[in-house]
Amino acid sequence: MSEPARPEGLNDDDRLESLGYHPQLNRVLGQFANFSVAFTYLSPMVGIYSLFALGVAAGGPAYVWLTWIPVAGMLFVALVFGELASHYPVAGALYQYSKFSVGPSYGWFVGWFYGMALLITVAAVDTGVVSYTTALSHNWFGWNFDPTNHLTILVITAGLVVIQTVLNITGARVMGRVAQFGVYVEIVGTLGIAIILAIDGFHHGLGFLFSTQGAENKATNALGLDFGGHWLTGAALIAVLAPVYIFYGFESAGDISEETKDAGVKVPRSMRQALIWGGVSSFVLVAALLLAMPSGSDPVGKTVDGGGVPFILGELPSGLQDFLLLLIIFAFFSCGTSVQGAGSRLAFSFARDGALPGSGWVSRVNPRFKTPTNALLAGAVVTMLFVLLVFYSPSKNVEIGFITYPANINALVSLVSFGVSGIYLSFLLTVIGAMVARSRGWVPEGRFRLGRWGWPVCIIAAAYLGLMLLNVVAPTGLTSPRGYFNLDWITLVVMVIVAVVGVIVFLLGRPDREIGTHVHDEAEPTGAERHT
Repeated sequence: MSEPARPEGLNDDDRLESLGYHPQLNRVLGQFANFSVAFTYLSPMVGIYSLFALGVAAGGPAYVWLTWIPVAGMLFVALVFGELASHYPVAGALYQYSKFSVGPSYGWFVGWFYGMALLITVAAVDTGVVSYTTALSHNWFGWNFDPTNHLTILVITAGLVVIQTVLNITGARVMGRVAQFGVYVEIVGTLGIAIILAIDGFHHGLGFLFSTQGAENKATNALGLDFGGHWLTGAALIAVLAPVYIFYGFESAGDISEETKDAGVKVPRSMRQALIWGGVSSFVLVAALLLAMPSGSDPVGKTVDGGGVPFILGELPSGLQDFLLLLIIFAFFSCGTSVQGAGSRLAFSFARDGALPGSGWVSRVNPRFKTPTNALLAGAVVTMLFVLLVFYSPSKNVEIGFITYPANINALVSLVSFGVSGIYLSFLLTVIGAMVARSRGWVPEGRFRLGRWGWPVCIIAAAYLGLMLLNVVAPTGLTSPRGYFNLDWITLVVMVIVAVVGVIVFLLGRPDREIGTHVHDEAEPTGAERHT
């Protein structure tokens, strides 16, 4: 009996055909463009400028070393995903990997959690740029827009979403160019700013980076958090969440596989490189910011009370601050553009399999630009619906049974942590799916393979994801340190709501039946062939 065709012997489009899909998207992205989409989604700038104050408040300067925990853990995840991406170079990434690894229903739910997390992430990133935009408009034009005003948030975010959607519609090449420029912005905004701060003069020696500045004690913690005097088993467990909220997004390299040349080689490489360079740039910038904090007593408290990163950079010349604001705004913009692009490819992949309501419309590809235009438009509408949640912000605590929704927290903020927990859940399910496939005898045949290291890598990746997911969602009280990230029960409740809605959609539409017609891989032997 003749051997079945092997994935490594097929070109990109032939491999896609062997998986049952006719090539529809424009394969124009090279290595750097693919890497750029993954790197700008991960976006060290966006993460650090948003979370530095929480990280240093919870763990003190020593929190900088915690950066390497999620980087190392996610590198194992990236190795698992890289092997899957090389074997299944299909748009939709985690959904497709899980669909082929375990089955239609399993893959659908992985895609559901992942897709919801992507949509929430776009809303969170785009609303996050509002304060920087209003600050720049004040400096340049003297305008005094309130960044906390709901209408201001809505108008600026809507304008940003429209621009991102138009650019993404005009083609993968444009998306790649935006992301490539975003990489240069990230380099200047991380390594460049670190150099500028060093030239301006650090206020502390390197030993400062190994100190906790009393963060483990309630009396000396900048936020009054109580870790009972324990740093490694207390403060560090919470402070690590600051980098944890940064290091994902590398998987988006796989979402655009059908638009990447030689995807079986380039996508796994992009995933690893996005994490490694993201880790290096993040570590350097955080270290520079810490060393640039004011000297004297309670440097952490002064920095946190002053507003975090803007307080530290406030010592720089005003012209340089405006330039930095421009960089930050574009970093948020390119991050949102990349996330939206990845999400639209997931929606397209879902719809092409008949897995969504209105799949025929969502899966249409623009004949001129070769992009999933309708998927982009639908995603933009859902994103704006999430943005509208900023209008709900109760003035006092809302008691719902044993759950307390905290005062002055808008509903979008309460969803943001699902952008992390939903990602971690979908990652964990995908890694478990890879383990299930291995136990069934699946043999990876892409050009990137883990070989005999496959099982150990999968086990370590699953252990990291499971433990960190627990650290993210565990409800420990609104007054506990973790409450600053997950709002006690809110993150877990949102996960349950997303799951319940998913079950309802699944039972009403039974998408697994249609997906079941798209799970055959011609490059893999059938059951009979395996036994001959």
